[in-house]
Amino acid sequence: MRRALLLLSAALAGLSLCLGVSSSAAAQDAYGIHGTLDDQQDQPVEGVSITVSDASGAEIATVTTAADGTWAVPLDAEGDYVVTLDESTLPEGLVVRNCKPQLEVNVTGDRTALFPLDTQVDGCTPGESPGGGETPSSSEDESGEPGEESSESEDAAADDAAADEVGEIEGEGGATRAISLLVSGLHFGLMIALAAVGLSMVFGTTGLTNFAHGDLVTFGGVMALLFNVTFGLPVWIAAIAAVVLGAAFGWAQDWGLWSPLRRRGTGLVSMMIISIGVALLIRFATLFFVGGERQRYTEYVGQPPWDFGWLVISPKEVVTGLIALAVCVAVGLALVFTRLGKATRAVADNPSLAASTGIDVNKVVRLVWTIGGALAAMSGVFLSISDGVKFDMGQHLLLLVFAAVVLGGLGTAFGAFVGAMLIGVFVQMSTLVVAPELKYVGALAVLIIIMLTRPQGILGRRERIG
Repeated sequence: MRRALLLLSAALAGLSLCLGVSSSAAAQDAYGIHGTLDDQQDQPVEGVSITVSDASGAEIATVTTAADGTWAVPLDAEGDYVVTLDESTLPEGLVVRNCKPQLEVNVTGDRTALFPLDTQVDGCTPGESPGGGETPSSSEDESGEPGEESSESEDAAADDAAADEVGEIEGEGGATRAISLLVSGLHFGLMIALAAVGLSMVFGTTGLTNFAHGDLVTFGGVMALLFNVTFGLPVWIAAIAAVVLGAAFGWAQDWGLWSPLRRRGTGLVSMMIISIGVALLIRFATLFFVGGERQRYTEYVGQPPWDFGWLVISPKEVVTGLIALAVCVAVGLALVFTRLGKATRAVADNPSLAASTGIDVNKVVRLVWTIGGALAAMSGVFLSISDGVKFDMGQHLLLLVFAAVVLGGLGTAFGAFVGAMLIGVFVQMSTLVVAPELKYVGALAVLIIIMLTRPQGILGRRERIG
């Protein structure tokens, strides 16, 4: 037993070191600004020059829009950046609506900056921007009469100050920023919950701590990318196909690996270490076939957000969040009211007693693996719609998923949901008082505090009942 514990400690220490090194190396790839440039008829505008500079005005990169109107600039760190569109490169007759060819964007991840175009704008002409070099002085207006400021310049300045068009996707501060972070935290919590519920169900029925569960999240995003980019299917069809393949992958894992190991009586510690090997296999196979660059779907890349004044949110976040919530509610209702759900809870409570009552434990466990694979794949697809697909995206989510499962109560699907929502909201809201780089540290600190005061978790019991 002592040898097994030493082996477990060494494996966890090595895994933590790998996670820390790869997380710091991949953090530089997690920041960027991108968008899509379309005209009034939603036709892509190609060849437009866009420059990204830091807060001090130092130019970072200048890119041109592609044939589909998309552009992207990777960044090395968080912070405030200025995105400038060169109006002289716009096709003839097109200008930036509301005279705002320059946007200030606060980057805490991968952000979108959009420039709505129009054929004519009051107070602006192509190549002219408010506050730019062509603005008439206060001592002489456009007609050459001194002593009177240009009324057009005043209108343009007023429009620039009053209009809060699409562009700044982070809230300004105070209550507005707090509301935006709260909504963002709820959405992020739902993405964590999809993965955490499946992981908790697997642990509840088998006792296995599956370190490969995060890579099932990556699998879903990669499969959707394959169907969307390679085969040209719409994202929503690719998402359905990816979830189905995720369920099949979960079923195949149990059929080909975990079920034979259980029949041989393999210990849980050994199976946990095997799951680490499975995670590395999936991760680096994905790196080999897909590559290490972040890739995006062909749709919803530069989607214009809904601006409510007090809240700026994109439609894709609303849709994916509502679907994730509906799926989590459906899984919870199924666990409580269906025969399969009751059988699952019985197996999680006592497999031997469940088998003595006629329940096929192996079939229930395989069903749980199938559902867990589907939920993880769905989480990967929804995360990819917002942040793109990367070979290690699930790895970075895994620690938060574990935190949600332990915080809510080991083996309880409802506890995993509650824990995920708390982790998601806390991670985002903590940036109001701490640096964004420390937001995950704060979440894990809360986990430690909860474990010290209530070791069984929020909804867990001293004797786990599933």
